[in-house]
Amino acid sequence: MSINFDYLGHMAKFNRQIVDVQEFATRLQQFTVVHNYINEHNQTGASWTAGHNQFSDWSYPEYKNMLGYTGRRGERKASTWFTETNADSVNWVTAGAVTPVKDQGQCGSCWSFSSTGALEGAHFIASGELLSFSEQQLVDCAGLRYGNLGCNGGMQNRAFKYLESHNAELESVYPYTSGVSKSAGSCAFDKASTTAVDVSAYTNVTKNNPEQMKAGLNLQPLAVSIEADKSVFQTYKSGVLNSTECGTKIDHAVLAVGYGTDADSGLDYWLVKNSWATVWGDQGYIKLAIVDGEGICGVQTGPLYPTSN
Repeated sequence: MSINFDYLGHMAKFNRQIVDVQEFATRLQQFTVVHNYINEHNQTGASWTAGHNQFSDWSYPEYKNMLGYTGRRGERKASTWFTETNADSVNWVTAGAVTPVKDQGQCGSCWSFSSTGALEGAHFIASGELLSFSEQQLVDCAGLRYGNLGCNGGMQNRAFKYLESHNAELESVYPYTSGVSKSAGSCAFDKASTTAVDVSAYTNVTKNNPEQMKAGLNLQPLAVSIEADKSVFQTYKSGVLNSTECGTKIDHAVLAVGYGTDADSGLDYWLVKNSWATVWGDQGYIKLAIVDGEGICGVQTGPLYPTSN
């Protein structure tokens, strides 16, 4: 089967509208590079497999522009030290504290999805009720005044600062549109339509410490940040990613929703929810191996969570 046929199948699967011959040639070339990388990796016997997804024919700048974590060193406030009475495993998905996987589309708004995911978990812990909160509210309203840049990036702690003074809107009331428009809109926050849910405070978990991150995850899902611009992350499909090739230069925000031990590889892992729809990764999730220090992809460098009602 030719690579051209494979790519035509990819175009059909992801509804790629390409009418220019030059663009087709360019994207086919990129798809071929990714295709070869996947095949070569999957012959190595690693603890994770690679596969095609919606990014297989994207250029590196296109992919990089979607990664929207824009943190600054020194901004992080003091961390809380937890007593480590950690369970062997935690899974907030099966516990009912995690909404279905969402899709940020072509907008660097990952920070807003990480933030709403953490708020959804915090509200569930406080009330037993799982609600889906609006990322568009944060993209449109928690902007420059709070240090965020809409589709050009932001940070979870800055989103939580906004939510300390503004109640959260529901996704159904304030739906996400920036994935298609590729930009923020005008703030449409309406006190009359909000929930009663807000953030009373947020807590930084001690960084670069797996046992402390486990302790935080024993309480609720954690907003975390990673480096996601390498092929090893972009093409992840299943298993436990255990590679320093991922890097630790943080550029993407996600949600840690549990940890455990993988039955196939025997590796301990963090279970992480991404915001790239279910066609990426393992139904939208990734397992990152638990190691000392900054962690695989830097996942242990800045965990935090909000307190909510």
